[in-house]
Amino acid sequence: MVRQRSVGEKPVIARTAVAEGRMTLSAATARAIVRGRVEKGDPLAAGELAGLLAMKRTPELIPHCHVVRLTGSRVELTTRARGVSVRAVAEALDRTGVEMEALVGATVALLTVWDMVKYLEKDGRGLYPRTSLGPVRIRVKRKGRAVAA
Repeated sequence: MVRQRSVGEKPVIARTAVAEGRMTLSAATARAIVRGRVEKGDPLAAGELAGLLAMKRTPELIPHCHVVRLTGSRVELTTRARGVSVRAVAEALDRTGVEMEALVGATVALLTVWDMVKYLEKDGRGLYPRTSLGPVRIRVKRKGRAVAA
């Protein structure tokens, strides 16, 4: 039997999760991002927006995730010499945590960047030998006080 874990008896409390991750790219691709020379547009802006949207849709992607009422979320992408870093923050007043929302937001943000720059990363065989994603992990998890219903 497949079922979702019950959280009905848990108190509503403030919850925050921060996921961080990175993607390794060639130095030339990282420079193209910084210089605004990516054909599809700004991969950082697109990735940040995609990450926010993904956070809101996490239960549609991960079968056992509960719908969490996000009260705040943000995604920040920054370039590095050989890649891109991400920080995704998910906040909620709810009965269950927001770790999955933060992880999904961070991962989708990086995947969006990959999609936009993959033409710069391909080798002669159509593969991506310099491109990798990860690790993506939870760096912060906070639970606050119970909220009156």
